[in-house]
Amino acid sequence: MNRPFAFCCLLTLAACSGGGGGQSNSTAPVALVSLGAATKQAVGQQTTLYGAVEQGAEAQYTLSAPAEAVVASVPAPAGTPVKRGQLIVRLRPSPSTRAQLMQARSDYQAASQALARAKRLRSDGLASDADVESARKTAQSAQAMLNSLQSQTNGLALRAQGSGYVQSVAVNPGNLVSAGTTVATISRLGTLRARFGIDPAAAKKLSPQESLRVTPSEGGAPFSARILSVDPTVDPQTRLASVYVSVPSGQGMGPGQTLTATVPVTTATGAVTVPYEALLNDGGQPYVYVVKNGVAHRHDVITGPAGNIRVAIEKGVSAGDKVVTAGGTGVEDGMKVRTSDKKARTK
Repeated sequence: MNRPFAFCCLLTLAACSGGGGGQSNSTAPVALVSLGAATKQAVGQQTTLYGAVEQGAEAQYTLSAPAEAVVASVPAPAGTPVKRGQLIVRLRPSPSTRAQLMQARSDYQAASQALARAKRLRSDGLASDADVESARKTAQSAQAMLNSLQSQTNGLALRAQGSGYVQSVAVNPGNLVSAGTTVATISRLGTLRARFGIDPAAAKKLSPQESLRVTPSEGGAPFSARILSVDPTVDPQTRLASVYVSVPSGQGMGPGQTLTATVPVTTATGAVTVPYEALLNDGGQPYVYVVKNGVAHRHDVITGPAGNIRVAIEKGVSAGDKVVTAGGTGVEDGMKVRTSDKKARTK
C-alpha cells in the first residue's frame, strides 16, 4: 500500500521540477525603439501671435472744408473706388463766406485807393513817407485777406489725392459745414499694415526693422513682414501689447483679414538639447530614457527653451547621450531595448 503512494509523490515532484526549469529559461522582454542624440546647439522658443490686417495710419487722409460752406453734392459716396483728381464732394460758399469775400474785395479796393492818394499827396509835399508806408501796409494786408478768401472758395471742389477708395463721408447735401470740418476720409491703395497682440514682456524684446514670419489664417503662403513699431500700451480687455508690421504689396490682402505670426521669445545658446519627441511626462515631471549598453535608464530632467524640433535640457542629460525618441511609452526603467535603425538620429 505504501509503495504506490510513494511512487505517485515522486511523479508529482518531477512534474513540479520540470515546470520550474521552464520558468527560469524564459526570455526577458526587449523593447523596439528609435534613438536620437543629445547635442549642444542653440534652440529658440517661439510663440504664436494673432492679428489682423488694417489700414496704416499713413494710408488714410481726410478732406476738409477750407471755409464755411454748404454741401452741394457728393459724387463719390463711401465705398467708391477713386483715382487721383476725382471729385469726391462739391461745396459752395455759405452766405457768411460770400459776405466775407465781398467785404474783403471792398476793403482791398478802398485800401488801394488810399495808397494811390497817399502817393499823390507825397509828390505834392502834403504827405510824409511814413504816411505812404502806412497806406502801403494797409493795402498789402487787405490784399492778403482777399487772396486767402479767394483761395478758400476756389478749393471748394474736394478731390482725391491719389488712387484708393472713399472710406467714409461725414456730410450730406444741404449740410452747413464750418472751416476745417472733416468732410470725407480716403484710403490709399497698397498701404496696409497688420496689428498683432503680444505679451508685454515679449514685446520688450522686439524692435523696429526686425521681421516676423506671417501666415494668412485662411490659407496662403507665409511671408516675412518688417516690424514698423511696438506699442507697449496694454489693452485693458486683452491685456496684450501691440506690434505693427508692414504688409508687402502684392499679397492680395484687405483690411480685416486675420493672420498669425511666430516670434522667438527665449533663446538658449550652446545648451544640451534633445529631439522634442524624446521628452516624456510623468505627472508633471518631464523625463527621458537614456540608453547605455542596450539598456534604457529613466532620467528626470529640467527643461529650458523649446523649439519646434528640439528642447533644451538644463539638467539630467549630457551631450552625446543616446535618448529614446520613439517607443518610449512601452519602455520601463532598466528594460533592454533594441533599435530599429543602425545609427542614432541627431535631427
